[in-house]
Amino acid sequence: MTRMRVSRVHPLPSIITDPFFYCVAIPAVIFLGLSKGGFAGVGNAATPLLALYLPPLEAAALLLPVLITQDMISIYIYRRDWDARNLKIMLPGAIIGMAIGWLTASHVSDNTVRIIVGLVGAAFVTNVWLRKAAVEPKRMSSAAGVFWGGVSGFTSFMTQGGAPPFQVYVLPQLLPKLTLVGTTTIFFAVVNALKIGPYFALGQFTMNNFATSVALLPIAIAANFAGVWLVRRTPTGLFYQIAYALLFAISVVLLWQGFGGLLR
Repeated sequence: MTRMRVSRVHPLPSIITDPFFYCVAIPAVIFLGLSKGGFAGVGNAATPLLALYLPPLEAAALLLPVLITQDMISIYIYRRDWDARNLKIMLPGAIIGMAIGWLTASHVSDNTVRIIVGLVGAAFVTNVWLRKAAVEPKRMSSAAGVFWGGVSGFTSFMTQGGAPPFQVYVLPQLLPKLTLVGTTTIFFAVVNALKIGPYFALGQFTMNNFATSVALLPIAIAANFAGVWLVRRTPTGLFYQIAYALLFAISVVLLWQGFGGLLR
């Protein structure tokens, strides 16, 4: 198996001056901002989109400072709206999942991670398209919460794509809209903060990718507030359909890249 070169990064000038990078990075941070503002699920497209340009784990690390900044804003806005039971059950599982991601990251090839990202995105969208809407809240077991929290922690660590498994557990409960948004915000704020040490250990934080993250922050913050505004005032049906279609298309491209690379 090809080992992932976790310390590999693009030189700063090749990122900052490359128009194609901004073609994928700007939409990615906009999706993250809208997601952190309350449109849970939209942010799943961010890392797959940026992974069209960078190795997936490097893309995840580059987005982490952006995510943490957005988390701070969203926690303040939704600080009164969250569900303690879900957090108590899912966060221990998430820590286990992130530990597994940390231990396996340096032993997995870039193409394998692309396949993981693509499968997560495609499976999530397919599930959304096929799922029938629930009419009554479903109480989920604690064991299921630990499991899906673990899967969420692992995929979040590897790809910043932890929302789909998180939603598998939380959405059937039919929480009030703002409670769902606040619970999601706090869960991923804790998960993102816990990634800092492992990402440093894997050599993913450099002045190059940190400077690129800072350059993207104004767009990310503006998108964060736009998401807050939209979640309170705008119907989300059509917007989600477009986001899911985009995520599915990107996931298919990543699967094509990943399998193509492994077969070379």
